[in-house]
Formats: sequence, structure tokens, C-alpha cells
Amino acid sequence: MSDTAAFRHDLNVPAVLQAFIAAEGAVAAADIDKHLFHLVKLRASQINQCAFCVKMHTKEARQDGETNDRLDRLVVWRHVSDFTPREKAAFAWTEALTELSPKTDFAPLRAELRAHFTDVEASALTAAVGMINLWNRLQVSGH
Repeated sequence: MSDTAAFRHDLNVPAVLQAFIAAEGAVAAADIDKHLFHLVKLRASQINQCAFCVKMHTKEARQDGETNDRLDRLVVWRHVSDFTPREKAAFAWTEALTELSPKTDFAPLRAELRAHFTDVEASALTAAVGMINLWNRLQVSGH
């Protein structure tokens, strides 16, 4: 393999990739609103600078009825009124779990999450954030 060729994870570790796909299916089957699911995946992908995933999740969100205005302003979600308090709690959680910082105080983020989500929903959301970060890292390894 040349130094510039992308890794073929699907060929190199097919069992691992299959396990990731199965885990993604379980996350997708969790009870998360599909619009929020798309936005969370898109927000993490923006942070991780995964061009492939940004394009894919933007397209999927549009196909499921998300508006261009909200997609355009997701990157500045804190500063606009396009998103509900529930969505904003999910975005804050997504960002904290994507940009792991030792300075992050997770307690108030969990409290805000619990104000809008059941524990089951919060766990499903956390799993979704974990999975998209995994997929982002696999894709970015080939940029």
C-alpha cells in the first residue's frame, strides 16, 4: 500500500466493521427522533471535520424533511432560535462527548439532558454520539 492510499478497513478488519455495523443498527433502532438523530450525527461530523459524513448526514436529513435553514444554522445552534431546548440539550451533550476536555463539567449537561430526555433516551443519544464519532474517525483516517 502506498503512503497516500486510504486504509481499507472493510478488507483489513472485516469482523470489526461488521460489529460496528451491528452496533449502528442497534443505535438506529433506539427510540431517538429521526430529525434529532440526523442533527446530532451532523453536528459531531462538523466538529470532527468529516467531509464524507457531513455530506451524507445533511443529505439524509433533507430527505427526512429537515429544513435547509436549520441545517445551515446548526453550526451556530447556541445563537439562533431555530432549535428547541430539547435539541439544544442534545447538541451540548454531543459537543461535550465529541470534544473531550478535562475542563468539561458533565453534571450540568446531564441535568439539562434529563430535563428533556428519559434516561433510556439519554443513553440512546449517548450511544448515537459514540457511534458517529467512531464512524467519523474511520472516515477521517482516509482523508
